[in-house]
Amino acid sequence: MCRWIAYRGDTVPLEQYVTAPSHSLVVQSVRALESTASTNGDGFGLGWYGAHPEPGLYHEVRPAWSDENLRYLCRHIHSHLYFAHVRASTGTPITRPNCHPFACGTWLFMHNGVIGNWSRMRRMTEALIPDSLYGSRVGTTDSEAVFLAILGAGGDTDPVGATARVLATLTDMASAGGISEPLRFTAALANGRDLYAFRYAANDNANSLYFRESGGNVVVVSEPLDSERAQWTPVPPGRALLALAGKPVRLEPFLCESRVAAE
Repeated sequence: MCRWIAYRGDTVPLEQYVTAPSHSLVVQSVRALESTASTNGDGFGLGWYGAHPEPGLYHEVRPAWSDENLRYLCRHIHSHLYFAHVRASTGTPITRPNCHPFACGTWLFMHNGVIGNWSRMRRMTEALIPDSLYGSRVGTTDSEAVFLAILGAGGDTDPVGATARVLATLTDMASAGGISEPLRFTAALANGRDLYAFRYAANDNANSLYFRESGGNVVVVSEPLDSERAQWTPVPPGRALLALAGKPVRLEPFLCESRVAAE
């Protein structure tokens, strides 16, 4: 599965968490320790907020370890809120439009997980995207479709509630269709000011998620960026992490980890 990091806090260079740590995202692209796929080489992406309301994006289909531009970009781009993602495809093509993070308006989104049996679930999932947002769908991944469905379900005003509603609907649709493949959703969502992260699964264990908070800064990761594991707090399954501007990080119950899509 994919690996990612999300940061919100003081304005810092992206290299501080993307390329510099001993177990940086670039290292994880070659040797992930808590993933079902130890290598995440199916492209990568950066998303960051700067002087404009909408985020900047950089996507590349080459592995993160082989792109000579990545270290230069991360050294010179500074941001108060940014995402970085290395991809292990679950079946959709390796193309730039399928690389995370995804953007729509002021929102950024990235995902580690899968909507099981996507060939059957795709049409039903895309039907959750309202017409006003469907034009923003440029790739073929389950992740992008769920992102746009969340925005269509009221994500602009209620990100946590909208995400819960969409995932509950997907779980119920899988149940009605007799689909027992996993639905795994470990994801991050941001609007340039606030950061949200989620850890949920049906029919399987949820993918790993950790965070570290210090002095008003928070970094959320698929797996720790160094060997100081005591400094990283695991996000329990079935929880949403809210890192709102000017407030301490808090965890809230989010759906139910034991929920099963097909009984």
